[in-house]
Amino acid sequence: MNDAELAPARADLKDAAGWIAFGIAVLVGSITMDRLERQNINPVTVPGLLPGLLGIAMILLGAVLGVRSLRRGALSQPLPPASAEDRETRKRVWIAIALCCGYGIVLVGHGIPFWIASSVYVTASILIFRRLSREPEERRLDAKAWINALLIGVLSSVITWLTFEKLFLVRLP
Repeated sequence: MNDAELAPARADLKDAAGWIAFGIAVLVGSITMDRLERQNINPVTVPGLLPGLLGIAMILLGAVLGVRSLRRGALSQPLPPASAEDRETRKRVWIAIALCCGYGIVLVGHGIPFWIASSVYVTASILIFRRLSREPEERRLDAKAWINALLIGVLSSVITWLTFEKLFLVRLP
């Protein structure tokens, strides 16, 4: 039995809708990006070109997944009952989405230096997901866990910031 037969068609249909919605959001975001025409930028090198193409690809591949799931009877299958594992997974996904939105909407681009905003995001993510761990030892947030999370958060954000600013010559917000 291959992966397509194991995955429920209804789940594929939900995933297809998610990919199409995300692709549309990426495409809209790329279309509304500044084109830098005042700086005589070549239209082929505009900042939104690659994200726009990726958004279109997500929309198309989401549509293919949706059509495939409909052909497999996605709308005729009953919804399976959610297990405790499913509920825990959904909870983690929504927390990750909330953290990413908080980072992108609240922290980045509002005057806070990139490396500080990213340090806060990475550190908070590590601590929150440790607290949600199934392992009792992982859930304890002692001084070592805080120092570890803070060290990873600061180092990862500073390395990312320096790589983009110094190596790729891309100015981050």
